Amino acid sequence: MSVRYVPVQWNRIKWVYDGLLVAGVLAYLVAFLQIGAGMADATRPVDGAILRMRAFGSCAFFLLTVILCIGPLARLDRRFLPLLYNRRHFGVVTFAVALTHAAYVLGWYFAYAPTPPVAALLSSNTSYGTALGFPFEALGAFALVVLALLAATSHDFWLSFLTAPVWKALHLMIYPAYAALVAHVALGYLQDVDNPAFAILFGGGALAVAGLHAAAALEGRREARSAGTWVAVCAPGEIADKRARIVRLPDGDRAAVFRNGARVSAISNACAHQNGPLGEGRIVFGCVTCPWHGYQYRMEDGCSPPPFTEKVPTYNLRLRDGVIEIDARANAPGTPVPPLDVAGMI
Repeated sequence: MSVRYVPVQWNRIKWVYDGLLVAGVLAYLVAFLQIGAGMADATRPVDGAILRMRAFGSCAFFLLTVILCIGPLARLDRRFLPLLYNRRHFGVVTFAVALTHAAYVLGWYFAYAPTPPVAALLSSNTSYGTALGFPFEALGAFALVVLALLAATSHDFWLSFLTAPVWKALHLMIYPAYAALVAHVALGYLQDVDNPAFAILFGGGALAVAGLHAAAALEGRREARSAGTWVAVCAPGEIADKRARIVRLPDGDRAAVFRNGARVSAISNACAHQNGPLGEGRIVFGCVTCPWHGYQYRMEDGCSPPPFTEKVPTYNLRLRDGVIEIDARANAPGTPVPPLDVAGMI
């Protein structure tokens, strides 16, 4: 946290994350171009530009597939959390790769069209009343526009300017964009190849996204299955020191139950800065520290230490039969709640 606004907050983890991401993209493109050229049918030679557009297009699809798998994987297994923190960088790289694919398509197929390339692309197929003949070009264009919009609004400025609910709703458009991309590939590229390898990878990726989201939703419902106002959390010793147990409440909200030595407190899991997952962070210098951008809050009242003014809701806790229970009714942001003493139980 800082009282001075910093447009881009880089650190070593971000550099490593982005370096590995770019290296992975380059490795995929090189491998696709080498393998694709070697597997090309001699009777149906594939031009280099077509091979490159397929390389970038398939890369964009798999990148977006990985992006949509990270969220549910992190909810199911904390070991995937490091992939979650800088996922917005992942999205910007995906847009850049998809834009390159689109540039190759326009340059190869529509460079000499009598109309502007984009207009020629969208008017080349108007069979909207058919299933297999549906204009897959329009579906790809829609996905690219959404990726461009999300990449352009990924900075914190837009979160503050648009407000968190609007920004979140906007970025949920990634799901219809992915659905359009799946249809774009199924109705386009898959109709023109005989090798089933990519079809298998494509189908597996789409099924992985759907399956992981379904599994995460079922896990969330299981955690929320509780009667009454008080929700069981766990035994005190099951919470690692200076860490938290995230609890899904009956109304769908999530709370983070932190333990600092023999003291346990609960605050909202959503950071006031950008709705970051506070429960995935840790206690640093006595304050809960958000893993996304380092915003901090005191356990006992959910307030940021001076001179900062951010506040998050707090929750009441109690011990019952050796188990911590949380009152699902949140207190107003900044409400002081005495920490639960669990000395002798850890």
